[in-house]
Amino acid sequence: MKLKVKTSDVEGGDPKLSPSPTTASKGLPDNVKLLIGAGGIYASFLYYGSLQEDVFNYEAQDGVRFTQAWFLQVLEALANLFVGFIGMRLAGQTTGIPIKMFGISGVTQVSSKAFTSMALANGLSFPVATLAKSGKMAPVMIGQLLLGGSTYSVRQYLQVAAIILGTAIVSMGKKKAPTAASSFLGVVYIIIALVMDGLTAGYQKKLKTETEKIGIHPKPYDFMFWTNLSMCLTAVLITIILGEFRTGIDFLMANPVILSKIIKFSTCSAVGQSFIFYTIAHFDPLVVTTITTTRKILSVLLSIFLKGHSLSLTGWSGLGLAFGGIISELKSKSSKKKNYS
Repeated sequence: MKLKVKTSDVEGGDPKLSPSPTTASKGLPDNVKLLIGAGGIYASFLYYGSLQEDVFNYEAQDGVRFTQAWFLQVLEALANLFVGFIGMRLAGQTTGIPIKMFGISGVTQVSSKAFTSMALANGLSFPVATLAKSGKMAPVMIGQLLLGGSTYSVRQYLQVAAIILGTAIVSMGKKKAPTAASSFLGVVYIIIALVMDGLTAGYQKKLKTETEKIGIHPKPYDFMFWTNLSMCLTAVLITIILGEFRTGIDFLMANPVILSKIIKFSTCSAVGQSFIFYTIAHFDPLVVTTITTTRKILSVLLSIFLKGHSLSLTGWSGLGLAFGGIISELKSKSSKKKNYS
């Protein structure tokens, strides 16, 4: 079975792959495979989101919080790198891969994840950050409009506008708000993260085109390994420059409860990516998009109900508007798929 690299679908920088049209479904019934894949994605990334929020909400006895976002990316990338290496060895390594082309993709992906973590560390609530990341189509559209000459329908503009406006309303509708300076930094960092998402999508589209030109189709774990290697090296370099290794290790040694959560957090990221690969191998990419999109919605709702977030009526209306934009985007993709089938 051959799988082709398609684009990036961010579940922690996850590659989105499309199965060959000749792929045959064998073994377990499709409904069982879907239950395994979807169940693994939901379980891994719902817990991942909860742990991520816990890490940045934790306050030590001296009032210090964990803010070493790049150091966290080193640990997460290492977990994904390990799983990617094992998977690549078991599935077989593709020869002739243009490894350098994965470098830029890894840099932009890890930057997006790091800036998202920095947004959380600087007061942006998890629900708002997750909703904002769901609007990553905005920088992709802007980039392709300016550089690629792409065109979009009125519906697509409205979908993105609904997500962005809804996210802004949710942010303003929180009954408990962080300090103005902290909130502002959080917004700046999440905007930078979205820009990185746009760059990732654009470059991976180029990556797909170039690999197809030379007749090479990386397998899922090839993509996972080489991308996370680039992510890890980038995170290590920036962590050293910022001096986060020492402060990060000191914080974790003084607060073992956070160390435990980060280990689980990193493990969930690697396991979740593996379930995404498993699902893509057996189903159309739209199935995976549906699962990951609804997972984000569930993460937002779980955070609101279980983590003590309090929304006003205005906040709930913004949440509904953002969810409407996300669901509309999902339905639009589904309709396009049916038209092409």
